[in-house]
Amino acid sequence: MKILVLGSAAGGGFPQWNCHCKNCKGVRDGTIKATPRTQSSIAVSANGTDWVLINASPDLRQQINQSPQLWPACGTRGTNIKGVVLCDSQVDHTTGLLTLREGLPMALYATDIVAEDLRTNYPLLPMLKHWHGGLNFSPIGWDHNVPFSVEGVPDIAFHPVVLESNAPPYSTYRDAVVDGNNIGLKIVDKRNGRSAFYAPGIVKTTPLVEQMLDQSDIALIDGTLWLDDEMITAGVGEKLGSEMGHMPVNGDFGSVALLNRFELERRILIHINNTNPILNEDSTQHQFVIDNGVELAFDGMEIDV
Repeated sequence: MKILVLGSAAGGGFPQWNCHCKNCKGVRDGTIKATPRTQSSIAVSANGTDWVLINASPDLRQQINQSPQLWPACGTRGTNIKGVVLCDSQVDHTTGLLTLREGLPMALYATDIVAEDLRTNYPLLPMLKHWHGGLNFSPIGWDHNVPFSVEGVPDIAFHPVVLESNAPPYSTYRDAVVDGNNIGLKIVDKRNGRSAFYAPGIVKTTPLVEQMLDQSDIALIDGTLWLDDEMITAGVGEKLGSEMGHMPVNGDFGSVALLNRFELERRILIHINNTNPILNEDSTQHQFVIDNGVELAFDGMEIDV
């Protein structure tokens, strides 16, 4: 099974277009050693030809154009993307659905709660019906014991995993989260049983999350912020990371400490915010992550599971 990281940054990307924090300014003018990143999304394939898109970033057009794996081999029009799975209804994970309009119809897999947001407060689904009928929605549950597969990619099973996080600001369930607002995915190659756990937005661990980490070979989890109050301290926001649904990278209850509790072949941070000092490859924070055997996802990263 192959995983392709299309985008590795949090919402806004890195550098963010209107941000002049130390990181964004530094990567623009070349005064820090850092790599630009687009907004978070991955693709998964069993054969390297037929792909499942997991979350549809606002940067999806750029991401597809720089990923030959997703280009069709023949035909005047077409795509190697067989379907889209959404982990939530956040802007940075769903806006790319609009980019797919020229290629509709296409299969979409999400929970009913996520689809509710995309029909009402953020009505992408009714909008897209104007392009060849739109997205063919298939509801998925949030019981990790009930996996689903995407049509055209039968060798991969997706196990939805309920995550402790938050719903988007426009959601009916903002700050009143219910199961199905946010899911991670345990992604299993049915041919050999090998698996990856993907959780780009998680505010705290749970016994279920720990079970998924214990059972997986590789993990890609939330690396949004170094510290909970990072955006406040940087002067670019008014909320704690935990209020937005993200655990910090650092600390006893951070993502690095969580990953280090499990015998994983690879530990990878994804969904990294532009303010996070780990993006500066000369920083002590970056070195801390590396010294703990944890990798930073980057655009174009290819992972064999």
